[in-house]
Order: sequence, then C-alpha cells, then structure tokens
Amino acid sequence: MVHVYNCHPFCSQQIVQVEQEPGMVCCGGGALFVVATGGCKVEAYSVEREGCPLICRFATMGTVKSIQHSKIGDYLVTIEEKNNATYLRAYTNWRYQAEEKARVGVRLLGHLLRGASVRGGVQMEIIEIPLSERPLAVACCSITGDLLVGCENTLVLFTLRRQNQQSLNQSQQILQSTWPNSQQSSSQSQGQSSSSNQNVSILDFERSVILHLPKIKPKRVALCGGYVAVQAELEVLVLKLDASSEPKTRGESSETNKADHLEDQADFLVLPRHQELLGDRAKDCDIPVSIEKTGLEDRGQYTLSYVLFRRFSPDFFQGCNVEETQLHSLQLYPLFTSNQSVSLEEPACVFCFFSLPTAGYLYSLKGGVELLSAYQYPEKVLEAVLTDHLLHVITKNALQCFTVRCAAVAARIEDPYIDTTMKACPPCSLEVCALRMQLFIGLRSVCVYGRHVILLSTADTETPEETERTTQRRGLSRKWTISSPKETSSAGHGWNLYVVDTVTPLTLYQEMIEYSQRYAETNPQAQSLRHLLSEAHLLLRASLLQTSGQQQNSEGDPAAPLQTDADKPAEKQTAVQTDRQELEEALGQNCAQLGDCFSRGSQNDCHLALPYYRMSGLSVTEVMARNRPHPSSPHSYGAGFLFYLKHYLLEETEQILSQEAADEVIDIFSQSEPSQLVSVCASPSMVNMSPARTLRILQHLEDTAGVSVPLTITMATMMLLLDDLPQYTQLMERHAEMLLVYGFIEESRLLLHGGGGGQHTHIRPTALTRQLAKSHPGLLVAAMVALHENNKVQLEQADHIFKELGCENCLQVDFWEAMLMASSQDAVIQELLFRLASVYIDRLTNSNSDAHANAPHTPSRRKPLKSADDLINSCSHYGGLYPWLTVLSPAHITSSQHLEALHKLQSLLCGPSLSVGSVGPLLERLSEETLWGFSLHLLCATRRGQYDRSIEKLLDRCPQAIIAYANHQLQDKNMALWWQKLLPELCNRTRAAADNSILLSALKETLVVVAMETSPTEFLELIPDDGTASYFLPHLLACSQRHLLA
Repeated sequence: MVHVYNCHPFCSQQIVQVEQEPGMVCCGGGALFVVATGGCKVEAYSVEREGCPLICRFATMGTVKSIQHSKIGDYLVTIEEKNNATYLRAYTNWRYQAEEKARVGVRLLGHLLRGASVRGGVQMEIIEIPLSERPLAVACCSITGDLLVGCENTLVLFTLRRQNQQSLNQSQQILQSTWPNSQQSSSQSQGQSSSSNQNVSILDFERSVILHLPKIKPKRVALCGGYVAVQAELEVLVLKLDASSEPKTRGESSETNKADHLEDQADFLVLPRHQELLGDRAKDCDIPVSIEKTGLEDRGQYTLSYVLFRRFSPDFFQGCNVEETQLHSLQLYPLFTSNQSVSLEEPACVFCFFSLPTAGYLYSLKGGVELLSAYQYPEKVLEAVLTDHLLHVITKNALQCFTVRCAAVAARIEDPYIDTTMKACPPCSLEVCALRMQLFIGLRSVCVYGRHVILLSTADTETPEETERTTQRRGLSRKWTISSPKETSSAGHGWNLYVVDTVTPLTLYQEMIEYSQRYAETNPQAQSLRHLLSEAHLLLRASLLQTSGQQQNSEGDPAAPLQTDADKPAEKQTAVQTDRQELEEALGQNCAQLGDCFSRGSQNDCHLALPYYRMSGLSVTEVMARNRPHPSSPHSYGAGFLFYLKHYLLEETEQILSQEAADEVIDIFSQSEPSQLVSVCASPSMVNMSPARTLRILQHLEDTAGVSVPLTITMATMMLLLDDLPQYTQLMERHAEMLLVYGFIEESRLLLHGGGGGQHTHIRPTALTRQLAKSHPGLLVAAMVALHENNKVQLEQADHIFKELGCENCLQVDFWEAMLMASSQDAVIQELLFRLASVYIDRLTNSNSDAHANAPHTPSRRKPLKSADDLINSCSHYGGLYPWLTVLSPAHITSSQHLEALHKLQSLLCGPSLSVGSVGPLLERLSEETLWGFSLHLLCATRRGQYDRSIEKLLDRCPQAIIAYANHQLQDKNMALWWQKLLPELCNRTRAAADNSILLSALKETLVVVAMETSPTEFLELIPDDGTASYFLPHLLACSQRHLLA
C-alpha cells in the first residue's frame, strides 16, 4: 500500500540555457553535463549557482552513447562510437577546459610518461581504455572511484590509481637512462617546471578483474564498495567482490557447463519464471559467474559471493508491449553513519534499487539482504533515481517523489539502543508514501545532484495514431530483444532542460507537520497521523546523517578547491552546525508528537511512547500536561502514557516532582491502575506528595481491595510523614515482623531510594528507615538482610545506609552478624568475618583508651541485637569457647561491651571459618600483657598448630590452665605431646621450683594421662635419671597394672 500526502517537495525550477538540443545528461561534482544531439560535444554547467552558468565545454572524440561522472577523481567516462567502432574513454581534469583553447592530452591506459603533467602544465587528459569486447554500460564507484564496464557477456573492473609527480619523474629518469638521446629535450623542459608541480596527482586505471557471465547480457551495471550489480531485460544480479590474500583454486570458479541453450529457438517464445533469491540462496540461480584476474600487480586474489538475484516474468496487458516491461534505473546507493569517515571506511549501509515501469524495488544488502520497500506506481515510470531522502521518478508527463527507508536501516546500525526502552525509530517495513507530483511535458530522463533534480524533456513529434500503430506493431514481436534508442526527430517541436530544486528537509518536515494537524484535529488516533509523523521522523534522521557527512564529503571532493574561496569552508561548516541544531530540535518535537500518538494507541504498540518521550527531552510534568484527558472523558488515560509513567516512577531518577505534579500522579493511578499505588508512593520522585491526601486514597483502596502488607507499610509511612506516631505504631503492629520483612522485599523502595544503577550509585534511606532505626532496629536489620539475599541491595550499599543513619558502630555490626547467619556465598562470608573481627578488635582496643572518657559515643552503648551466646547457638561460623579460655578470663572487666566483644572474637577464632592469617596482623595491635590479650594470641598460635610454643607460653603466664588446655588441644594426633613436650617442661619447671603447688598438681595430672596412654617400657624411658625415680614409681605401677589388665 502506498499512502499519498499532499506535501510539495519542490520549491523552484529554472531552465538551463543550452544552445543545442540535449541528447543526454548526467551530473556530479556540482556540474551538469549536457551532451548535444549528435553526441560530439559536452557542455558543463554549474548547478550550484543561480542561472546555471557555463563552466566549460569540450569536444569528444566520437559520438557519445553513454556518459557517467565519478565523484572520486572528478572524471567523466563515456562510451563513444566512431566509424562503426565503440570506444571507452575517460576525461580527467575537464575543469581546465574553461579556456576553450586549452590543450588536451590523449593517452592510452597505463601510459603516463608523455602526459602534459610531466612537462609541468596541468590540462585535460583523454584516457583511451582498450577492451576486447564492445562496451554496453559503465558505472563508477562513489566510494573508491573505480570503474565497472559491462560488455556482451563480461564485466571488467578497473581500479582507480593516483600517481604523484615525483614517482612520474623517477619513472621518466629510468627511460632516459635507456634512451638518452631521444629523451634529452623532454628532460630539459621538465626540469624547468616540475619543481612547481610536485604535488600534482595523475589519475589512471588498472584493469584488475574480469567477470564472465555467459548467460546474461548487461543492459546496465552498478558498482559500490565491492558490490557489483548487473541488470538485464528482466533480471538483476548483485555480487560481492572481496580481495583475498589466499590464492583461489581452480575448483572454486563459479563456472558451469550446463547445456541449457537450444540453438534453434527462433519459432518459440520462452517465458522465464518469476524468481527471488536473497543472500546465500542467490548462488542457486542459473547464472554462472567466473573470475579472471588481470591486474599487473599481485595484490592477492578475488573471492566472489552471490548477494541477490531477482527475475521477473513478462507482464502483458492491454496497451503494453515487450519493451515496456523491461527493468531500468539500476542503482547501488551507499549510506554512511555519523561516526564514519566517507573517505576511509566502507559504508554502513548499501542499498540496491531497480524498477519496472509499474513497480520499483529497494533492497538493503549489508547485514542481511532484505526487501525494504516495493513501490507501486500509478502510471508507467520511465526512470527513477534514489537519494537519501526521496525516490524521484518520472513518467511521460510528471515528476513524482516517494519516501524511502534508508534512514531507518542506518539508524539501527549507528545506534545500538534503537528499538529499546531508551530510543526508537520507525520500522524499516513502514509503508511508503507518495508526495505531490509536478507536471511536465515529454519527460525523457532524470538525474539528481544534492537538492537539484535535472529533467530533460522533449516534445513528441509523432501523432497519437502513429504511436498507437507502432505500439501495436511492436507488441506482436515474439523475441525478447530491445530495439536501439530512438533518435530525436530533426523536426522536433522543442525541448527543455530543467533544474528543479527540492525544499530543504526541514521545510518538508514542517509541511508534513502542518499536514498532520488535519488528522490530529479529526482523529488523534488515526493510523495516517502516526504514519505521517513517522515519515517526518525518518526525513529528519536522513538529514542528520547527511549533515554529519557533509564535511567529509567536501573534503573528499577534488572539485571543492576549484569552486570555493579560502574562507568559505569555515562558513560552510558553521552553516552545517546551525542546520544540525535546527534538525535536532525538530527531531525532539517530532519525538514528542510520536510519543503523543503512541501514548493513546493500542496495547500492541503503546510501549513505544516511552522511548519517543525520552528522545523528546520533555520532563515528566510536560508529558503529563500533554496527556490530560479531554473533559468528555475525564477518566481516560492512554495505555502508552501509563506505561511511560510507570517506567519513569520505577526508575531511579533524580527528577523530583512538585507537590502538584505528585498529587496528579496519585490521582492518575487511583483512577486507572489502583493496584500500582504502593509502587507509585514508594518512588523517590514522589517525596513531595501530600501525605494526608494520599492516605485517604490508600484507605479507600484498602476498603475496596483488602488489606495487604505493602499497603499497610505505605499507610504507616504516610502517618509517619504526618507525625502521627501512635497511628504509625498501630499500623506497623498489624502484622508480624516476618510478614513486614516480606512486604519490604516486595517493595524495597519503602526503605531505600536510589541504587538502580548498581553498587556505585548513590543510595539513601527513607523517612521510614530512619524511624525503624530508632524504634524497630531488629526489623530494619532483618529487612536489610532479606533485601541483600534477594538481590535488592548490595553489601556496600547497605553499609552506606547505616552510615547515613549514623549507626555504623551498632546496627551495621548487627547487620553483618545477621548476614553471617543468612548468607551462603563464600566470598561474602569471608568479607564479613574479616569485618567483624576488625570491629571486635577495635572495640577491645578502644575500650581501654575510652574507659576514662567522660562522654563516650552514644551508639557504642546500645546493646547488640545478638549476644555472643546467641551467635554461638545460631551461627555455625561462631564456635563454642574452648574450656581453657574460662581459666584465662580476666578477673576484672571494664565493661560488658568489652566482655561481649572479647567473647565474640574468641568465638570466631574457635569457629571453623575465620582465617587466622587474615586477622593475624590486626591482632598485633593487642598487647599480651593482659590476660585476655594473651588468650587471643594463644588462640591464634594454637590455630596455627604451634603447640610447643603455646605450652611454653601458657606455663609461663598461666600454668593453672595448662591441664585444661592439654585436655582439649592435645588429643588424637597431638596426644604424644603430653610426654614429648608437656611432661619434660613440667619436670624441668618443678625441679626449679619445687614448692610450686600449681606445677606439682599439673605434673601429677600429666603423669596420670601418660600412664594411661603409654606402655610400661615407654613410661620407664620417660623417667628422668636425676634421682627422683621414686616419685614416678606409683604411676609406673599403675601403668603396668593397666597393661596387664589390657
């Protein structure tokens, strides 16, 4: 379906003053090239200046049958006929023919030495390009300047080469050394002038590859960045040529030897079937292609891949003959994105367009071959030209424009956020539309340069009766051939060459917006309104792509220095920047209008309101103002608007609504989606809402929908904001603590604001969180643990919350202890163990230094939520205190907090999880002078397996604890330490201090254990030989009796 809108894309037209009747035209490089009827003279006119003044004119060497201009290299290439022979020629430096008597150099392809540039003067050169077959069509690559020539059954690719003056001089010196006499005069003349022309770049071509296509006869060819397109009468084939460093084997040549052709088919009409093959399937077509590389330099091989094949069946209908059903207007069109350099990179998008008289087809080739648009023409089209913004087509009596989808493809390649909740763009499959047509008489051809559309019209000299008879006579032909172009009658009634200027994209956009107001007034939800706004959006996107590439285009255009003054590039760049700002402003307005359309749209596409409103730059207050319902439907809000508003409120944004706007949001959801009111009230953007008004709405919701925990917490928050603490307490006591925790899990923003962007995002507590820290600290800690375990908050974010609350010395430690009980992640557990050990050590260190302080910190005096015994009983990471630690307990403790911190730290060291190596450096801060400090160091040494050293230290500091220590620690594999270490130590110390009752008692206990665990022989060896054997005899007797009983 093609939409038709009454928008006029043309602003002015002028007639080019041409002396002779034009035979054909082409344009490029800011110039219009006119080949006079008869074909032996080319005139160049400036289309960028008022009146299209003549730039230059020059004669050709034969009758021009085809002419093309290349932007890269600024050269012309022609197919010419002379004396029944066909030639291919390239014309370089044609701008220097402004002086009609200027000299012209003629040379063969690859012969550069005798050119005028070598002798110091820049002049136009005609390059003869020899071919083994007659050329039928030519095309120039707009990216590289390469040349593609279509012959009878072959395609020949010529690579554009540039050589500077210095390399040419070196080449000439080589020849002079070979033929010094013949080159002497030339060398003298060159020496006088070459110094001023060292930077002159000479263009030449190198035949690089030949493609053989035995089953297709090219009528038109196209070339763009490695893509090669061939058009026959009813077939289009697109190939991709890639230079490869790997040699290609003979077996890879895409050549077949099918005997499909019957030699004698003169009496039969073979109708081809319709066929469309895209991508890899295109290789299944019946057109074989083989590669013949002919480059003089070895730059690697070429690989060939099929991209697209399309074959049409002939369409006969009344009044149409075979010739009128043939393809025309083949074009490969590149498009660059704003972050690309035109001169250095391959295009982001490449499009292929071709047309039948009744329909045109636009394909996207890169990133997957896809048919973007099919254009259905209202009448027979003679020729079409694709541009960034529009498709220009001509019929016999009219010029018409259609919209294109190139910008939609480029936008998705340029921006990865397209088609997300962040950004949007109309789809590539959007139906095209036709704009208002411009009437002419007898149009024959069209070409486009920038905003200039060049039209050639000639009056038809045949009478209608003659035309009808000719049509009927040709329609009887049964052969698939096309006749040669009809020459214009010498008795023609007239001709004209028009330059029609299109309006600027911004002007056309504004006209589209004015046109769309008609739909907006009658039916704001009309599909035509959305389609027209989408067309305007794509028009602006194409313009932004074009403005971003204008600077690169001007730099890459060799004609630019000849056309502009020294100060004009800066002015042009300033103008481009101004245009871009205006286009971006218009794009924002268009996004707002599209957002309005989708905000009231159906459920299928209402989600598009969100990205379009985001791209518009409107605030949420402005969006709300645009979506207020009409008085006739006071409770009707569009699904797209509600979708946008929910996403805005659910996201963590710094934009805080005023009280008026926040109350309006409450009203909107209370009318449209009451179930979302809790989430809306919890949004950080709604902190300015009226609590009394909101509370009434929430109470009404509770009466109608029933009681729920999140709703109760929200109502309690409103009471808190109203400073009604009794009602707040009553509401919070409705539900058990565990149910309240589940409520916070369901809506975490009741406790926390911020944090949507990850752990480094600023997060802050709510008023409810601050109140819970005062009145229900256990509930707050449990809720924070639940939020962490449900991935609602990060550990660092929770720490930040407690610091904001001023509870880093109390509730934060309680949170860590609770996390240690709940978490199952090993990395989190180790981090928490280290933090808790550090806190306990700090408390033990500071308790001594702060014991004499008059005003200790208030938070440190609060009783912890969990005591050491609670943690030992409920958390596996806290171990039971070793029995010998009770012996080492200090007789006098400065505070209960000191004793609690000591027991928790001892419990961690007695537990299985804490790594002694990680806390060892921290324990160095604690002195061993105190008994509790000594106990911690002894625990670490024991955990490290340093039993010998521990026994010695314990006997030195607290020998009364040695038996309890040995009974607990010296078991199993460490049992031998009783007689290997402990017994000798006690013997030695007792001998030195015979009156020490503690040591004697420990020695007796040790001997009892040794007697139980050793044999009599082993025990006998342990008795010292210092004359005290009688002391050990009772224990030896007990050992012997036990051994006999065993």
